[in-house]
Amino acid sequence: MSDFIIIANNTCDLPQEMVQRLDVTILPIGFNIGDESYKEMAPHLFYQKLKDGAMPTTAAANVGEYLDLYETALSTGKDVLNLVFSSGLSVTYNAALMAAEEIAEKYPDRKIYVVDTMAASFGEGILVRGAAERRIAGQSIDEVRAWVEETKPKLFQYVTVNDLDHLKRGGRISGAQAFLGGMLGVKPLLRMDEIGKLVPMEKVRGRQAALLRLMTLIGERGVDLPSQTVYISHGACEDEASWLADQIKETLGVQDVVINYLTPVIGSHTGIGMVAVFCIADGR
Repeated sequence: MSDFIIIANNTCDLPQEMVQRLDVTILPIGFNIGDESYKEMAPHLFYQKLKDGAMPTTAAANVGEYLDLYETALSTGKDVLNLVFSSGLSVTYNAALMAAEEIAEKYPDRKIYVVDTMAASFGEGILVRGAAERRIAGQSIDEVRAWVEETKPKLFQYVTVNDLDHLKRGGRISGAQAFLGGMLGVKPLLRMDEIGKLVPMEKVRGRQAALLRLMTLIGERGVDLPSQTVYISHGACEDEASWLADQIKETLGVQDVVINYLTPVIGSHTGIGMVAVFCIADGR
């Protein structure tokens, strides 16, 4: 039996059956719609609420929630490896770190590692899955932590969106850019940068061209693609995500593509129609 647990956030977007198989503990980051607060919601229901005009906001995990998880593990003699949603997008990492510093005084002989993944969605998921598989294979918490730190600067996390208004709300683009982009059919491409922030990269005219540009970038940057899994998350546009997956397989020789909905926490900021692609590459 493993002597450490792995904690992650629901923003890692891994399918539930995979989370259960890998025995990963998930701490949800919540969101609000009107006066109601949620920790989880079926993706199709969440995106239907967006279609109906809902304007959700998000709420970071707090210190108390992390203290409870840490206490449960440490009190049974297990160490903790906590892989946290990017600090460039949420203050959840700060809460996780504060909780670790507080509880370390009670358990001075235990290891509590809090890692800022500087990632979101399946970028985060790649690290969580890889860490859990290495734990199952018998690697120590220090070996797994070292792999995570070595791998996170190599994450390819590129995104295109269909709804510029959500980017405008989040301050990623100006109101004028959103208006002109909508008029001209411009689809921005964004990436997660070296400190875990989502930043604009380039603009492409037309939706299909934007999706194909994601594929081209994977081909240019991905490392040994036929032997690794490529991940695609989407905001209620599964047909386009599946189409892109087929193009990636046929053109780049990728054998395995995992597709899943984008978590409501991230979807609250990116809206309907986001498509994001993730793999291990030669850098961010």
